[in-house]
Amino acid sequence: MRRSYTIRLAPLGFWLTLTLATMKDQIDTLLSEQRRFPPPRAFAARAAATTALYDAGRDWKRFWEEQARALDWMSPWNRVLDWKPPHARWFVDGKLNAASNCLDRHIAGPRRNKAAIIWEGEPGDRRVLTYWDLAREVRRCANALKALGIRRGDRVAIYLPMIPEAVIAMLACARIGAVHSVVFGGFSAESLRDRINDAQAVAVITADGGYRRGQVLPLKRFADEALAHCPSVKHCIVVRRVGEEAFAAMEEGRDHWWHRLLQPVSTESEPEAMDSEDMLFILYTSGTTGKPKGIVHTTGGFLTHVAATTRYVFDLREEDVFWCTADIGWVTGHSYVVYGPLANGATVVMYEGAPDWPERDRFWSIVETYGVTVMYTAPTAIRAFMKWGPEHPSRHDLSTLRLLGTVGEPINPEAWIWYHEHIGGGRCPIVDTWWQTETGGIMITPLPGVTTTTPGSATVPFPGISAELVDANGKRLEKGGGFLTITQPWPGMLRTIYGDDERYQQTYWSRFPGRYFAGDGAKLDEAGYWWILGRVDDVLNVAGHRIGTMEVESALVDHPAVAEAAVVGRSHDLKGQALAAFVTLKDGKQASPGLKDDLKDHVVKKIGAIARPDDILFSADLPKTRSGKIMRRLLKDIAEGRTLGDTTTLADPAVVNRLKEMYEEKES
Repeated sequence: MRRSYTIRLAPLGFWLTLTLATMKDQIDTLLSEQRRFPPPRAFAARAAATTALYDAGRDWKRFWEEQARALDWMSPWNRVLDWKPPHARWFVDGKLNAASNCLDRHIAGPRRNKAAIIWEGEPGDRRVLTYWDLAREVRRCANALKALGIRRGDRVAIYLPMIPEAVIAMLACARIGAVHSVVFGGFSAESLRDRINDAQAVAVITADGGYRRGQVLPLKRFADEALAHCPSVKHCIVVRRVGEEAFAAMEEGRDHWWHRLLQPVSTESEPEAMDSEDMLFILYTSGTTGKPKGIVHTTGGFLTHVAATTRYVFDLREEDVFWCTADIGWVTGHSYVVYGPLANGATVVMYEGAPDWPERDRFWSIVETYGVTVMYTAPTAIRAFMKWGPEHPSRHDLSTLRLLGTVGEPINPEAWIWYHEHIGGGRCPIVDTWWQTETGGIMITPLPGVTTTTPGSATVPFPGISAELVDANGKRLEKGGGFLTITQPWPGMLRTIYGDDERYQQTYWSRFPGRYFAGDGAKLDEAGYWWILGRVDDVLNVAGHRIGTMEVESALVDHPAVAEAAVVGRSHDLKGQALAAFVTLKDGKQASPGLKDDLKDHVVKKIGAIARPDDILFSADLPKTRSGKIMRRLLKDIAEGRTLGDTTTLADPAVVNRLKEMYEEKES
C-alpha cells in the first residue's frame, strides 16, 4: 500500500491529502525545504526588474497605469479603473488595437526585419517570419476575413496545429475587431462543436491536418463532423498543412483554401480602434458542471498584463530568443507565445510536435539550433525529461539558455533541481509561475533578478497583485494552509463567462464575497512564500490541462453500455494527476478488456485525447450515501491506495470494500 501524508488545513473543514507516491518531494518541501537560490550577481546586475518594481506595485492602480503607457493607444483613457465588484473596467474609454501593438509599432522602427517567429514543424520543416513578414500576412488575412463579411464583434473559431497561420489568424481577428476562440487541436469534433455553438461563431479556421508523433491528425475531417451541427458557421478556411495524405474534403460555397483566399488580397489594412473593454478573445476551460466555460478577455487590460509580465518575469532583452512550449490552444499560448512576447518585440520559437519525436532529445536540439535563451515549459514535461535521463540534454549545447520558467501546475522540488542542473547548467534562475486561464497572465512568480527562489514555491505575487490566504470562513491567514484568493482587480482578469454572467459571479465570487477564488488551495510559509497545492474542486490538473470530472463522466455515460460512472483523480508520476473511472454497466452488458478500450476511445471522441482515463474499473454498484450521492472521496481513497475513510454514511458499506479489493487486484 502507498504511504501518504495527510495535512490538516485547519480550519478549512476538509482534508487535503497528497500521496507520497507522486508528491513526496513537494510535501517534504512544505514541511522542511531549506534550499535557497539567490539571483546570480551577473544576472541581477542587468535585470529589467529591481526591488523598485515591488515598491511601485504598492500603489497598484498607478503601477498598472504605468504598464499600460508602454503600449500604443489610439485614444487615451479617462479613468484607470471602474470597479463595481465583481465587474471591472480598466483604462476606461481608451482605444487601441492588440494586433497593431504586436506588429505595426515594431515595423515602423528597427525591428522591421527582426525575426518575430522561428517555426519548426514536427517533420523538420522550418520557416522564419520577420515582423515585416508577419505584419503583411496578418493584414492579408484581415482583409480576407472582411471580404467574407466577417466584422467587428463576430466570433471566429480557430482549430489549427502549432503553425504560424495560427498566430496570423489570431492577430488578423484582433486587427479587424473580430473575437477569436481558439480550440486546442487535440480536442474532438464534439468538443469543437460545443465551443462553436456556445460562441455562435460565424467562421472556422482550420487545417487539412497536422502532425503528432509521426501521425497525421485529420483536423478538417473533425471540423466537418462538428460543422454538421453548427448552423451559425458560414465559412470554413482551410490551411494546407499536410496535403493529399489528409484526405480533406471541401464543401463548395462554405470552404475556402487559405492560400487561395489570401494570395490576391492587399497587404494594406488599417487596424480597428477597439475600446479597452472590447472583447479580444473567448477561451473555453473546464467546469465542475461539465459544460466548458467561455472565459472572456478584453483588449486593453489583457494586453497590459501580459506585456508587463513578459517583460519583467522573463527579463526580456532585445536579443533574446524566447520559447514558450505551450500550444496556442491553451491560455499559456495566448499570453506567452503570441500577445505578451510580440507586444514586446521578441523573437518567438514555435514547435508543432511532441518533445520525444523522433527522439527524446528533440527539445534540446531546438534549443541548440536556434540559440534559445529563455525557456518556459510545464512540470509534466520536466518530469518526463527526468525519467528519460540527462544523457539526452547532455548531447546538446544549451549554453545559450539564461532563464528558465515553469507553468501549468506546481513543480516538485526535485524536478526543479533537475531542471536547474541539467538544463540550466546551475546558472539559470527559474521562475515558477502560478496563474490561470481566468487570470489572463502571471499572478505569483519570482522576479528573476530580485527574488531568492526556493524549489517548489511560486514565491510572491507579481507587483500590483494582491493575493491572500483565507480559511473556510474567509478569514485571512498569515501562514499555514488554506484557499488562495485575490483581493483586488487586476487588468488581465476575466470579465465574465460568455453568455452567462450569473455563472461568472457564482463560480468565482460567491465562495468568498469580495474575493476572487477559482479553486486552488495553497500554503503560506513563514517567509511569506506561496506553495500551490492544486485544485480543491472537481476539476483535475492532468499534465497541466484542466479536465472537469463531470465532463468525463458525461462522456462515459453517453456510451450505450454504461449506466453510471464516477471519475476521480489519482496521483501520477509524470502527469501530476491521472483519471480513474469507476463504471457500472447496463443490464445485459458484459465487462471485458475490449469494452474498456472502447470506453477510453469513446471519451477521446467526445472530449479529446487529453481526457482519456488511465484506469477503468467495472463495478456492479458504486458507493453511495443513503440519499443516493456517490461518495467520490472514497473512490479517490481506493484509486490512491489509501486506507478508506469514514463509511458509516453509505447505504451499503460492502460496496466500497469490494471495489477496493478489485482495484488492488488490478494493481498487483
